[in-house]
Amino acid sequence: MASEKPVPKPIVGPILHFRGEGNDRWRLSALFVFEGTAEPDDLVVEGLGLPVPPRHVFVWRGRHIWRFVFAVPRGQHDQRITYGFPKRDARWTVTIPGQFAQLRLAYTASNGIHDDDEVASLPHGTDGMWTPLLKQHAERPYHLLLQGGDQLHADNLWRECTALAEWWRQPAPGRYGQPFTRTMADQAMDYFFDAYCDTLARPAYARAMASIPSVMMWDDHDIFDGWGSRPDPEHQCQVYRGLFAVARRQFSLFQLGAGIRDPLDQVWGAETATFTQGVRIGDLGILALDLRSERSRTEILGEATLKELPSWLTRFAGCKNLLIMSCVPLAFVGLGWVEGLVNALKPRSHVDDDLRDQWRSPAHREEWLRLLHMLADFSLRYRCRVTALSGEVHLGTTATIRGGGVEMWQLTASGVVHPPPSPLATWGLSRLARSPERVSDDFTIDLPRFAETRRRFIRARTFLSIGFDRQNHVLARWHSEQHPEQYNLII
Repeated sequence: MASEKPVPKPIVGPILHFRGEGNDRWRLSALFVFEGTAEPDDLVVEGLGLPVPPRHVFVWRGRHIWRFVFAVPRGQHDQRITYGFPKRDARWTVTIPGQFAQLRLAYTASNGIHDDDEVASLPHGTDGMWTPLLKQHAERPYHLLLQGGDQLHADNLWRECTALAEWWRQPAPGRYGQPFTRTMADQAMDYFFDAYCDTLARPAYARAMASIPSVMMWDDHDIFDGWGSRPDPEHQCQVYRGLFAVARRQFSLFQLGAGIRDPLDQVWGAETATFTQGVRIGDLGILALDLRSERSRTEILGEATLKELPSWLTRFAGCKNLLIMSCVPLAFVGLGWVEGLVNALKPRSHVDDDLRDQWRSPAHREEWLRLLHMLADFSLRYRCRVTALSGEVHLGTTATIRGGGVEMWQLTASGVVHPPPSPLATWGLSRLARSPERVSDDFTIDLPRFAETRRRFIRARTFLSIGFDRQNHVLARWHSEQHPEQYNLII
C-alpha cells in the first residue's frame, strides 16, 4: 500500500494578493509559508474545474514559500466562494464581485508598531482596527484591501541583529565606509523573514489577509525608520544599501507575493526598478506609487518614474475614478518652518526624518508641484476624478487640492494598529490648518472639518471604507476606534 503523502507544517497563510481582472475573471494568488520540504496539496477553488497546483517561490532556513495562482469567473452578482485543502480540513472564503456590482474597498495604513505596550491600553489592543474591519467585512464584504504602507515595523533590526548593533555602536562617519558583511545579510534575512511571519500570523490580521485580496505598497518602516530621508553618507553607505536589498526581497515575497525577478502584470515600475503598481477594474483605476525605491533627501519618486508617470496615467483613460495610493499625503499641513527649526538643532533629531518624508517638505516642493500638475492635467483631459489615499501621519483627515481646472481630494487614514499622536500635537496641527493655503500660483489646499464633529482630525485609530454609487461618486467612511460610524464623506 502506498505511503501517505507527507504533510508540510503551515506557518503563515493564506495571504491573498489581487492580480487584476480580465476576461470576466477575478485573478488572485494565495501565498503560504510551510515548514519542511514536502510539497503542499493542490489548492481546491470552488467554481474551478481543476485544482490549482503549487508553485515554489522561495526557501529560507527550512521554511518554504508556495504560491497558488487562479482566476475565478465573475457572475452578474457577488459570489462567496470557498478555497482551501479539503483533505486537510483547511478552508477559507473570499467574495468575488459581480460584473455589475459597485466595488467595495477597505484602506489601511501603519499596521506595524514598535512595541505592543504602545497600544495595549487602547480598546482593541494589539489587534488594532482589524477586528472591526472583519466585522464590517462579514456584514458587507469588501472586494479589495488596499494597504498603504508600514505593514511591517522593522526598526528593531538594529537591536536584534547583533552584527548591525555592533556596527551602529561604532562612531560616525567611520562606520559608513565599512562593508555589508555576509553575517549582516544573514541576520537581516532572519529578522525580516521572522518579522513578516510573526506579523502575518496575528489572528485578526491573518483572517483579513485570507479573506480579502490585497494590493500593498511599502513605506519606510517596511525597510527601517527614515529610509531615504537620512543624510547622504548614511543613505549611500554599503550597510544601508545592503539592508535595503534585503528588505526589498522580503517585501516582494510577502507583500507582492512574488520573487524579486518574478514579473507581475500590475508592477508597472519594473523598468525603473520600483514597485509602482497599477490596476484597472472597469471604470476604476488604482495607482500605488512606490515612494521609497528612488527616494533620497532631495527626491521622492525620482526622475525616472516622473518621466514614466504621464504614460502610466494614460492607461487609465476612460476611467471615471482614479485612486492614487501615496503613503504620505499629497495634501496636508505645511510644516516647512518646523523642519527648518529642527534642522538647526545639533545633534540632528529623529523628527527631521519624519518631516523630510513629507511631500510638503521644502526639499520636495518642486517635485510635489510637478506631480500635482500631472494629476490635474490627467483629470481634466480624461474627465476622471482623482482621489489620493494616504496614511503615515497617524491622524484621520481630508483635504482638497484645487487648481489646474480641477478639484482633487485627499483621504487620509490614521494607523490601523499604530497609535495616534498626542493631543497637543493634534491641537497644534488643527491651529495650522484653520485657513485654506495658497501653495503656488496654481494650487490651493484646504483641510475641511468633518461635518459630524466640526473637527479637522480624527485622533484615533481608523480604517477607511470606500465605495461608489451609480453616479460614480466616491463614498468614504472612516471607521474610528472611538466612533465607528461617525465620519462620512461623499465626493
